[in-house]
Amino acid sequence: MQGLTDFIPTPDKIRYLNALLRVGFDTLDFGSFVSPKAIPQLRDTAEVLAGLDLTDTQTKLLAIVANVRGAEQAVSYPEIQYLGFPLSVSETFQLRNTNKTITQAFADVESMQQLCVSHQKQLVVYLSMGFGNPYGDPYSPEIVGQFTERLSQTGIEIIAPSDTIGSSTPAEIETLFNYLLDTFPTIEFGAHLHSRPEQVTEKVRAALRAGVRRIDGALHGLGGCPMASDDLTGNLPTEQLVYLLEKEGIPLAINKNRLAEALVLSSEILGTHGPAGGPV
Repeated sequence: MQGLTDFIPTPDKIRYLNALLRVGFDTLDFGSFVSPKAIPQLRDTAEVLAGLDLTDTQTKLLAIVANVRGAEQAVSYPEIQYLGFPLSVSETFQLRNTNKTITQAFADVESMQQLCVSHQKQLVVYLSMGFGNPYGDPYSPEIVGQFTERLSQTGIEIIAPSDTIGSSTPAEIETLFNYLLDTFPTIEFGAHLHSRPEQVTEKVRAALRAGVRRIDGALHGLGGCPMASDDLTGNLPTEQLVYLLEKEGIPLAINKNRLAEALVLSSEILGTHGPAGGPV
């Protein structure tokens, strides 16, 4: 929701997220504890959280944070299991995204990890520009491996390389994840991919072939990155992910009727507010 041009009323957010909580997803990225000036759309995250019905769901809640201050807010809520933090492989993008250098961002990761451990939370680190960058900053699977090694030493157990600008190819996706899963067998790797609609199937299959079983999506593929090369590049459509995973024989605890209801709500509540984008 974070890049939508019009503010979505808090009751509408709550209604939509409660519908998603009934579908059966493993994790729901529901909001962000960041500066309202940076992302005004999510300034009501605490109010939204108070309105969520968690009595009959196994879905875990994830909140995005951009610094230690946001993490301190997020860990104070017992309902939240995961904190997500975007750490960029690109120095240029890290400065643009969080106004910090990679060195400073790593220091934040260490502080946030300590907060998570002391509050029984888990930190999920998204490696922004995880498949290359448009700035000419150094990039290779080995560099992603160096970031992963350092994160692992900090105690991070879930890392999601992120295709921030949607430029990755299936071959690049498979190569990176093959390397990471072989090198770091104790880390749970996720795929946060952006894609044009016609590329979704092959990108997902590439991640699956490499052994990835944590894949991010958004209903109707809404969102993505405003720096992508065209407006058709968005998040992986969750409904298409469900279809592809079932076709590959991967069992899912998804309630199809609830998913259909959430898709209708997505169109009703989010579809009228303009194009979406996001910085991950």
